[in-house]
Amino acid sequence: MTRELNGRELADYVKERQARQVRALRQAHHIFPKLAIAQTIDDPVIDSYVRLKQNYGADILIDVEVYKVDQAELSGVTDRLNHDPSVHGIIIQLPLADVSATQEAVDAILPEKDVDGLGSRATLDPASPTAISWLLAGYNVDLKGKHIAIIGNGRLVGAPLHKMWQRSGYDVTVFDENSENMKEQLVDFDVIVSATGVPGLIQTEDVKHGAVVVDAGTASEHGKIVGDVSAAVRERGDVTITPVKGGVGPLTVTALFDNVIRAAQATIETE
Repeated sequence: MTRELNGRELADYVKERQARQVRALRQAHHIFPKLAIAQTIDDPVIDSYVRLKQNYGADILIDVEVYKVDQAELSGVTDRLNHDPSVHGIIIQLPLADVSATQEAVDAILPEKDVDGLGSRATLDPASPTAISWLLAGYNVDLKGKHIAIIGNGRLVGAPLHKMWQRSGYDVTVFDENSENMKEQLVDFDVIVSATGVPGLIQTEDVKHGAVVVDAGTASEHGKIVGDVSAAVRERGDVTITPVKGGVGPLTVTALFDNVIRAAQATIETE
């Protein structure tokens, strides 16, 4: 029987701990954690991601303020939030209309407030890679000695995950759109993490017996949200895999708010 990596269950467990931490900050230190989100594109899908963060914050008593601005105004808003002592975390809701300005935009956030961990001076780990590591650890998947493939080298998942796992000494190979013979090689890997947004990229013949598969890719197909892994892989009884919904996603939001709490806790020492 297929073993499922259910991120929602783990997220609920971590959320209870976070709520206790926020109560302690508010009651013992009179610190009221706050996350500021700067959004430059007016889009229903992006709006839904922002609402998800607002709802999560409300559940654990973290204030979430959203600033919808034109991209031309972004640097001014970021600077104002950097200097606002009531704001502990700042994120730029991606994508930007001009994606070439992304690194400059995230680098403008103070490192201690960069709770997405995407700036070049970031001191906090990015949320999606943290979520994937939590998910595997939560289900006792030990990465030591495993042959690991990361498919996709993007800014949000693949690149920072590779960096994080390299730092931990794991055996990691990264594949991207320029990689040759990826499909022939994948079947040799014990753990596959895919984050490309290409529906059905990973087929059953690409996955070895007993492999662990984390599908961190999202795309829309015929009005439905789909991942990188084909349905045929999920139907196999010999793999450990994330569900279509409720795998990495819920834990990514949880990891983001963990960083907000860490940023708020760090201000205790500077009071």
